[in-house]
Amino acid sequence: MSTRGADFLHKWISEHMPEGPIDDPGRFVTDLADRAMRAANAEGISIQEIDEEIGSVYEAIIHAVEHREGGLAD
Repeated sequence: MSTRGADFLHKWISEHMPEGPIDDPGRFVTDLADRAMRAANAEGISIQEIDEEIGSVYEAIIHAVEHREGGLAD
């Protein structure tokens, strides 16, 4: 199994994660996941390929949000 999907998603998330606080994490995760899946598709990477390598795109983004600097808005 290749890591193409996982590599793409990790790089894409790191390039699109904001530095400041996130006011509405639920909406942010949904919007970012939708944008990531469209970007992957445009690169010829199917969501199934990503899912097979890392699991849910949503869960990967939630994990990234929880472990980034800047935190969530109070």
